[in-house]
Amino acid sequence: MLKAIELCGLFNCSLDNLFREEMGVCDDAYTNLRVETVPAFRYVKHAVISNDPEGDAINRVLNVARENGVEHPRVIGWDFPYVSLEQINVYHMHGYEAAWILPEGVTPKGVEILEQKAHKYAAIHIPEPFKNPFVIIPNAYKTLTEYMHINGLKDTDKDVIPCFETDGDTMDVYMACV
Repeated sequence: MLKAIELCGLFNCSLDNLFREEMGVCDDAYTNLRVETVPAFRYVKHAVISNDPEGDAINRVLNVARENGVEHPRVIGWDFPYVSLEQINVYHMHGYEAAWILPEGVTPKGVEILEQKAHKYAAIHIPEPFKNPFVIIPNAYKTLTEYMHINGLKDTDKDVIPCFETDGDTMDVYMACV
């Protein structure tokens, strides 16, 4: 029974799904579960606590990119965890950080430029993340956590971005590991 429950965690399904329904080799919600080394990169980030933090943070880094002549910037994002219960429960606010991955040779003025060293990440691709985002995206993190556990990978405590998502019509979710 414990192994069945572990399988349910790996495949993001219930025991009923596992034993009574036909399951494909890979759930349509996720593809390309993998471990990859993300090359080093430079970036500019912006954190926001608001009612629409993801949109606010992403729009800010997109504006910085456009101000620096980059029309199609590569943007990543992750939850900003330093939000009080009052901000969440009373004001319905949440936090989000977005980062613009700087292209080679671009050095924007007036903003702090950070550097991420090359690091190993467990990653998963979500073809349609916004089909049911409040289920699909959190379950991608759960799938990655289970994948890391089963494959003996551990969360990293190094000075790297611990996890992030790429945005767009599709999404890739990355979790740092060792």
